[in-house]
Amino acid sequence: MKIDDCFKIAYVAKTHGLQGEVTFVLAPGCPDLVGLPSLFVETKGQLVPYFIKSVSAKGTKAFVKLEDVDSADAAALLRGCSVYLPRTLRPALPRGEFYNDEVVGFEVTDNAHGLLGIVKEIMENGANRHLIVNYLGREIMIPLNGPFIRNTNKSRKKITVELPKGFLEI
Repeated sequence: MKIDDCFKIAYVAKTHGLQGEVTFVLAPGCPDLVGLPSLFVETKGQLVPYFIKSVSAKGTKAFVKLEDVDSADAAALLRGCSVYLPRTLRPALPRGEFYNDEVVGFEVTDNAHGLLGIVKEIMENGANRHLIVNYLGREIMIPLNGPFIRNTNKSRKKITVELPKGFLEI
């Protein structure tokens, strides 16, 4: 399994107890881990599959017992590692909504200005999300919460926006 075929759900923050449990800090939008048979942990640039023996979630943390991780020392080796699931397990979003990593690389066009550029990243600032786009050699931030986004076409990898007059001059 490749990282490009997966999405990040958590990272291993620390060990939990003496029997090899670890504490995950869950990413926003992480699906319920209870009932999942396995997951992937990124170690040394490789995704390593682990079967889940037990999960106890509380808020933004989960206490997880992984198969073949049977001591605090073995669990300590996973500290700081990212945790992934295959994209096929990602919950579907309502029409017109998208996950942040889904639109990186999409073309952004404005009805008045034409092609603005390619989505470099999505930046989250509290409850606000912004598309970060390189436009004429500088970065612009287009708010995602508001009337700016007119259409998102995932199959064509395009986002159409309608920016207010003077927006690109700021």
